[in-house]
Amino acid sequence: QVQLVESGGGLVQPGGPLRLSCAASGGIFSINAMGWYRHAPGKQRQLVAIITSAGSTHYTGSVKGRFTISRDNAKNTGYLQMNSLKPEDTANYYCNADVTIDGQRRDYWGQGTQVTVSS
Repeated sequence: QVQLVESGGGLVQPGGPLRLSCAASGGIFSINAMGWYRHAPGKQRQLVAIITSAGSTHYTGSVKGRFTISRDNAKNTGYLQMNSLKPEDTANYYCNADVTIDGQRRDYWGQGTQVTVSS
């Protein structure tokens, strides 16, 4: 019922910036928390950042100070601004949204956008 589409991934040099977007659409809904996860081959999927409906943010330690998560509620869109990128940040980045639709809460996932930080 709700679709999440990520965009903004690509190839970037170490130290460079990249901005990811996550657009939600597909019905009448409200987004509670939004988050970004990443998954690299052979690695466990990990939470990168999350932002609550109240605007509170949380980051995994390895990105703290470099990444900023934000949201535009009017556009049903979330963002992840990534600065000072490192090769270790290379992964497929997935948007996740905790959504209330038809009175029920459910998690939705995007299909991912690849971020590659070259060595």
